[in-house]
Amino acid sequence: MPKSLTIQEAQKLVLLSQNILNLNDKVDALDQTLLTIQHLGYIQIDTISTVQRAHHHTLWNRNPQYQNNHLDQLVEKKKVFEYWSHAAAYLPMQDYKYTLPRKNAILKGEQKHWFERDNALMKIVLKRIENEGALMAKDFVHAGEIGVWGSKPEKQALENLFMQGELMISSRKNFHKVYDLTERVLPKGVDVNEPTQEEYIRFLIKSYLKANGLGQASQIAYLLKKTKPLVSAGLQEMHANGELIKLSVNQQLYYSLPEFEGVLKTPLPSSGSLKILSPFDNLLIQRKRMQLLFDFDYQLECYVPKEKRKYGYFSLPILWAGKLVARMDCKAEKTTAILHINHLAMEKNVQDLDAFIIAFCEEIENYKRFNNCTQIRLHKTTPKSLRVVLQKVIDDK
Repeated sequence: MPKSLTIQEAQKLVLLSQNILNLNDKVDALDQTLLTIQHLGYIQIDTISTVQRAHHHTLWNRNPQYQNNHLDQLVEKKKVFEYWSHAAAYLPMQDYKYTLPRKNAILKGEQKHWFERDNALMKIVLKRIENEGALMAKDFVHAGEIGVWGSKPEKQALENLFMQGELMISSRKNFHKVYDLTERVLPKGVDVNEPTQEEYIRFLIKSYLKANGLGQASQIAYLLKKTKPLVSAGLQEMHANGELIKLSVNQQLYYSLPEFEGVLKTPLPSSGSLKILSPFDNLLIQRKRMQLLFDFDYQLECYVPKEKRKYGYFSLPILWAGKLVARMDCKAEKTTAILHINHLAMEKNVQDLDAFIIAFCEEIENYKRFNNCTQIRLHKTTPKSLRVVLQKVIDDK
């Protein structure tokens, strides 16, 4: 029989497994960033810069000493690398071999990337990098038509070579990718043997459950093509072998690692702890899961027409006292160093609004500095009555 957990216990297990509240400032700052990436398994990369980009934001929330140059340093030290998880991501170099099933499937034509292959052009691009060293897309002059998503054919060739494993990202310059031969980027001693199907599926299951506490086959196989049946079979086999535990939460069946009970014995930090989250934070990237476990219905509205937005262009979920209690649409205006809070909208489940305001105003000061801003400007709140009270506390800081 599955062990029954209350929704509160399940939420606690998820938050503790995500290391979102377990701040450790005793470890070297760069080492802590690496440990965070290794524990979570990936950090999603995003290009939107309304506020600090998602990869910085996600790591900053878990490492109080985080600096934006950490990722560049770790890439240079060959401790992390860029590839595809469910999306573009930084991955731990120790997990390199588990990117090979996708790379080899693309190389063999068994799995398609979104750019059409131009094999002749790919050979030319690869030869130039072999001869000249690492190059960016802008190093390839193109006078013809621009292709899919505004990308020139040479850029598409670079991306195809990257996705099938012949090129890696050796660094970034002003956020632009620098491509080099894989053998020149990989550190000595890294395992380059493609895992068996069983090894790959077991890796997906164990790494997901370590970082997320509990999961279902559909969540573990999220956006990983053709893996859900394999993951489902792997979960059943690992449970039968005693490697996994079945849990029941709100009549939903989940799997977890046996050490989940030890995790649950760890107390959550004080109820005043508040986090302003990136929309692409590992905690909430799977929206349906967050609705099931945290009763939080979240949509990123930058992809929604302006007239249909309810909360704003880039609303950031707010975690407080173990609950998702609000969302804040904001923008860091670089020219004026003003952090604009365009809309702070509260959920209906907030019990102690005064305590929330104290916690929020403390954290918004940290978030202001993280975004290199010196002022905060509050424009709108829901409910409206919150604005006057919140503005006074912000002004007094």
